[in-house]
Amino acid sequence: MIDLRSDTVTQPTPEMRQAMAEADVGNAAYGEDPTVNRLQERAADLLGMGAALYVPSGTMANQIAIAIHVRPGDEVILDSECHIFNKEVGMMSAFAGALAVTIPTARGTLPLDAVEEAIRPPSRSESRTGLVCLETTHNRKGGAVYPLDEMRVLLDACHSRRVPVHLDGARIFNASLASGFEVRDLVAGFDSVMFCLSKGLGAPIGSLLLGSAAFIDEAHRVQRMLGGAMRQAGIVAAAGLYALDHHIDRLQEDHDTASLLADALALSDRVTLEPVETNIVIFTLEGIGASEFAESMRARGVLVNVVSSRKVRLVTHLDISRQDAAVAADAIREALTQV
Repeated sequence: MIDLRSDTVTQPTPEMRQAMAEADVGNAAYGEDPTVNRLQERAADLLGMGAALYVPSGTMANQIAIAIHVRPGDEVILDSECHIFNKEVGMMSAFAGALAVTIPTARGTLPLDAVEEAIRPPSRSESRTGLVCLETTHNRKGGAVYPLDEMRVLLDACHSRRVPVHLDGARIFNASLASGFEVRDLVAGFDSVMFCLSKGLGAPIGSLLLGSAAFIDEAHRVQRMLGGAMRQAGIVAAAGLYALDHHIDRLQEDHDTASLLADALALSDRVTLEPVETNIVIFTLEGIGASEFAESMRARGVLVNVVSSRKVRLVTHLDISRQDAAVAADAIREALTQV
């Protein structure tokens, strides 16, 4: 079965499994796991940030960051279709007591004037704006990359009003390859950043939360509050280290296979295809339901993700070869013709 539902379905490579089997371990909650410590140091160095914390998931990393930045009753400004607002089951409200202020966007890029309008002036009778969150690449906007120049202008505007900014950079390395900018350039100026090891990088578990040394010191405390303090986590951290050393450049292969799938979709008049920048392909079907299309694809040996009644998502990853993409493209053409 060719699985295009998500880049979180990847299997560890044999070399990654070997690294995991041979990992030096210790009690990570005591700060004594050497492999976890190396992963955190490597991530902080790679992104040019003060320190990093290894946590089980990107959702946990985002929510730790929010809980540190805001006070209960504060508002968080974010894109109406971002992951934090749509796919983290309301945790920013349940855990941090934060209120979401959502702004619709075309491709996940927050309009500067809308953000400036949403930031509240100091008041004794209104909520305080506690945080602004950005996302790149954007999961629900077809893997869109947030333009660097617009990020920097927004960062300056928020910081001039003393509002911190968090970056959900789950697929930040995809953004780096697609934009041509180094990762440390993309994250420069952010008060906190998250990226995932378990998506395109292909590790089985884990994400990194990054910020200043003082921020990460506080993040350890909040991680424990969420039950995220780990013990001999070096076994899985070793997979993350291997991914950072061997799987970043190969992300370009995923972008190429996504383009191959997009080319097949573009030939059909039953499809409205969103721009494809990285490894995510999103399209809207005409005259056919997304669930019906997905069942037809499953019958042809291909799994896809149903986003809504008419919208479908495909995600390429390290377990999808060019041959797999070609087979999937043929299945797409058949399904669109016959269903």
